[in-house]
Amino acid sequence: MSSTKELPDELWRKILEIGIKASNFTYKDLCCVSISCRRLRRLSDEDSLWSHLLSVDFPNQIPSPPSSSSPKSLYKIRFEKERERKLLVHKRAVLRKESQVSEHLRKLREFEARLSGEREKLKSAVSELSNLHKILYFVSAHVCNRIVGSFSQASVALNVWQPEVVRGRQKQMVEQCVVPVGSRIRALEMEVKLCNQQLKVFDKAYRDEKQRLDTAKEELQSMKYHPLRDYKLTSNEGHESKIKRKKLKTHISCLGDA
Repeated sequence: MSSTKELPDELWRKILEIGIKASNFTYKDLCCVSISCRRLRRLSDEDSLWSHLLSVDFPNQIPSPPSSSSPKSLYKIRFEKERERKLLVHKRAVLRKESQVSEHLRKLREFEARLSGEREKLKSAVSELSNLHKILYFVSAHVCNRIVGSFSQASVALNVWQPEVVRGRQKQMVEQCVVPVGSRIRALEMEVKLCNQQLKVFDKAYRDEKQRLDTAKEELQSMKYHPLRDYKLTSNEGHESKIKRKKLKTHISCLGDA
């Protein structure tokens, strides 16, 4: 880097100070500059630059008492602590999100069980209702045939003088057979109606819970995503990923050389 040799240290020092104070240079930018050449590496280690980065990046932390540690070393210590704190916060957030996903799955299984139970109840009620309708039809036909056959043999006088008694007895015999079955049919029809209503309620609850589960899974996947770990390399993207890893190692190495 020939241009570096042509400029005095004071000018380069001023350039770095302007970059840090006026152009919002970060520790990453300073580390990138430091690997350009030995001269810039030496200048980028100066205390004034790292003292400013300390005050900007960790403004709320209590200033450390005077010690033999350089500002760059203090920056590294606080940087590591902050990184550990953020990792812990992120880990807790991931655990909470995983717990939410598990809870959504539990509720889905509960709704699935309820839906299955209601479908079985509905199937059973519909089947019994169908059978009762068939039984009622055959019983009514059989009873009517017997009544008609029985009373057709009655005397003409009985039909003439006691028509109301005959018709009342016939009606009573039919009602004795029909009433219990009819009552059960009405109960089953009500049960079918209630089952259908419950199925609609559970189905809506299931779909809503499934939507919440899908959203939670997407959020969890986003939280767990790591661009360097999960990146699927292609021929061109692989080269770019290697460059990013190299830069990251350089930043860490730069801080570690304090």
